[in-house]
Amino acid sequence: MKYEAKPLIISPNHIQQRLHGKLLARALLIIALLMLAKFIYIASLSNYFTFYLMEKFQLNIAMAQLSLFTFLGAVALGAFVGGPIGDKIGRNAVIWFSFLGMAPFALLLPHADLFWTIVCAIFAGFIMSSAFSAMVVYAQEAVPGRVGLISGTMFGLMFGIGGLSAAVLGFFADEYGLESIFKACAYLPLLGFAALGLPNEIFNVLFLAFDTSFFHTQ
Repeated sequence: MKYEAKPLIISPNHIQQRLHGKLLARALLIIALLMLAKFIYIASLSNYFTFYLMEKFQLNIAMAQLSLFTFLGAVALGAFVGGPIGDKIGRNAVIWFSFLGMAPFALLLPHADLFWTIVCAIFAGFIMSSAFSAMVVYAQEAVPGRVGLISGTMFGLMFGIGGLSAAVLGFFADEYGLESIFKACAYLPLLGFAALGLPNEIFNVLFLAFDTSFFHTQ
């Protein structure tokens, strides 16, 4: 008796049969929430980190800008590295780690000295951005055939909201000080607990090259 694994053929609507209705809405809502938290946190550092360093540590503008450049470089590197890692260990794991893994650095940053502030910013940016590709691809695969819609929403709407949040953060910075917005934004990574609500059905389909549950006898 011989057993062979039959290749799993995924039809265009196969994933939608697994993720539909309330389940699909929940998955997209959670991804949108995580993307929003990510862009707001990155907007807070991208726009105000330079001024924060100059105000709190009396850093000159050149060194403050260099520190910002280092942070943005870490963000870019994290996004680049996160994709291959997500392919190896799974997107849920990357999403979880990208938020909860950076939470200690984000929470410590407003209370650290100059050296550790920069270190925390680098690690926070690198870790948080590592899930960017995982979240985008997760949303695209949850709604097959709507890649343009999902990409436009994730890149356009979320970038736009992130930009608007910079203006809101600026208002609070004027009212309560720069340090206050970093203390408030430090709790955004804790929204990573929302990833608990991400359905796993999509991964049961996409991460199997062969459906080993179906065998035939020759």
